Amino acid sequence: MRRLAALFALALALPSSASAQPGSGVKVKSGKGLYAAYCLSCHGVGGSGVTSTSHPGVLEVHGLGPSLHAVGALGADFYLTTGYMPLSNPHEQPRHTQSPIDKKEIAALVKYVASLGHGPPVPMPHLERGDVTAGLSLFTEHCAGCHQIVAEGGYVTNAVAPPLHKATVVQIAEAVRAGPYLMPKFPKSQISDAQLDSIIAYVQQAKHPDDRGGWSLGRIGPVPEGLVTWLLAGVALVGCCLVIGRRLER
Repeated sequence: MRRLAALFALALALPSSASAQPGSGVKVKSGKGLYAAYCLSCHGVGGSGVTSTSHPGVLEVHGLGPSLHAVGALGADFYLTTGYMPLSNPHEQPRHTQSPIDKKEIAALVKYVASLGHGPPVPMPHLERGDVTAGLSLFTEHCAGCHQIVAEGGYVTNAVAPPLHKATVVQIAEAVRAGPYLMPKFPKSQISDAQLDSIIAYVQQAKHPDDRGGWSLGRIGPVPEGLVTWLLAGVALVGCCLVIGRRLER
């Protein structure tokens, strides 16, 4: 009976006007069809969520995903355009990858997810209004602890803070407001839209910095700089020891 109920739920979730995905037998042209193909097993019928792996999703597929009723177009657009979703294993950390869904399909799926509730729309940052100096200060205060001051990413407990060199202007704004994965979300009461514009302006500049020192060392902070320093110092010390040793032999 449970399997029949799941099949019935899947049939309700699929629109009759969509065309089938080759080889899958699943209709995916419309937002509902795309949702059924890529999201339903983890996020449940109508975006209600599947909160426990002890209760499998549609067609007995085990999933673990939150409700989508409040994520709006903002959350859906971020997770889909970055390739964070669809995720093959709900227990893995999402990574910035090429999405298996094209831009038109992403737009349709974002529109469908946005219709499930009253979530926020996709933000429209104004990069031209941002102040790079103020952005550096704000990024240092709110973001550098995980992403490093040059936005090259870093390691946190049980996760990796990704580098931001692939992130678009809109994706940065979406991440700040949505708080993907372990990242905290920052409402306008903490980071205003004007401050967010400045943060984005700084991150955009940090993608192509002016390396006046010459050797950038990957721009990932003091770790490689320290390693190179110790390597050079070690070579110098060995050289000094050899010179002293030869003098003593005389």
